[in-house]
Amino acid sequence: MPVDMGALVADLAAESADLDRVLTALPEDAWATPTPAEGWTVADQVVHLAHFDETATTAALDPDRFRAEAEALMAHGDDFTEVVTAANRGRAPADLLGWLRTARAGYLRVFGALDPGTVLPWYGPPMSAASSVTARLMETWAHGQDVVDAVGATREPTGRLRNTAHLGVATRGWSHRVRGEEPPSEPVRVELTAPDGAVWTWGPADAEDRVTGPALDFCLLVTQRRHRADLALTATGRVADHWLDLAQAFAGPPGPGRTAS
Repeated sequence: MPVDMGALVADLAAESADLDRVLTALPEDAWATPTPAEGWTVADQVVHLAHFDETATTAALDPDRFRAEAEALMAHGDDFTEVVTAANRGRAPADLLGWLRTARAGYLRVFGALDPGTVLPWYGPPMSAASSVTARLMETWAHGQDVVDAVGATREPTGRLRNTAHLGVATRGWSHRVRGEEPPSEPVRVELTAPDGAVWTWGPADAEDRVTGPALDFCLLVTQRRHRADLALTATGRVADHWLDLAQAFAGPPGPGRTAS
């Protein structure tokens, strides 16, 4: 996919607005609702998004400060995100919503002015500014899915899913490496049906291994918001089939995934 920073930032702004719509409609007590992410409430999901929006903005504006703060946080081990969540429990819903809005607005403003290839530090390997926006899109959509699942809200799938699907394809090798496996050298063709009926494709057309199905289902899989058994995805070939068992578009240790319904 060619990088269009303006389009990426616009997609993130739209995804942010959609989540804001859901959160604004919630009564205060709904913020304490447990989400499918074990141990996390709706409020915890918002904390996660707001905090890492702020740190991503710091990475762009003051890389040295970011590195120092990231090192201190990551000293807590693989559960460093839980440290952030726990430190912010008890804050009022209105306070958290205001924090998310301010943090996201600052992120959009700063990243909208960056060259997409600008390299920024992060928790682990550095990433480009474009990759950062794509990751924030994926995180916003995925954690937003936890929120809507928890409170019974609805949202329509959109063409913005292509960003998360692209990240899901790009992290195929990572999905293996994070589990101590050597990524297979065989290519995989991915063909996904978009919400508007178009077909999005990745990989060589003549690849023997293939993944096909709805783009929404693929995004739910790679963000580990649904179990593979509950999705209409088809894998052809051993390499593609194994990938769908461990696909993980997000950083950090292997996720536990979700149980089948």
